[in-house]
Amino acid sequence: MRVIKALSLDEAMQMLRVVQARLDEKQLGAAVAVVDAHGELLAFLRTDTCRLSCITVAINKAYTAAREQGDSKKLGDEARERGFPLTNFGELRYVTWGGGVPVRSGGEVVGAIGVSGLSEEDDIELARLAAALVSG
Repeated sequence: MRVIKALSLDEAMQMLRVVQARLDEKQLGAAVAVVDAHGELLAFLRTDTCRLSCITVAINKAYTAAREQGDSKKLGDEARERGFPLTNFGELRYVTWGGGVPVRSGGEVVGAIGVSGLSEEDDIELARLAAALVSG
């Protein structure tokens, strides 16, 4: 029998709190989504000054990272390099911008986090910061 590790709600909330503290400290607005290994939403944060368009993007960044078990930016970079349209995956929720990062435990993807609303570099930095709390 296979034992499957799973990201807990407490871990997801811990990740959200770390990102929220950083956003509050810099008075920035963003959306942050934490999903399980299948890409299904576990926890979500939208700051007061977050643009509404960022909500779906954050969720889809996390979804992409979980489903593909890698950074959303890496998937986008590879697709552009190969001239491979993401629609070939048959998955319209995939996002190619940075900010979707998988969360690993013992090398196994147990979930992912997506951040949207800042520059791509800042989205990636915050997602990695949060994922590092749980990854190991």
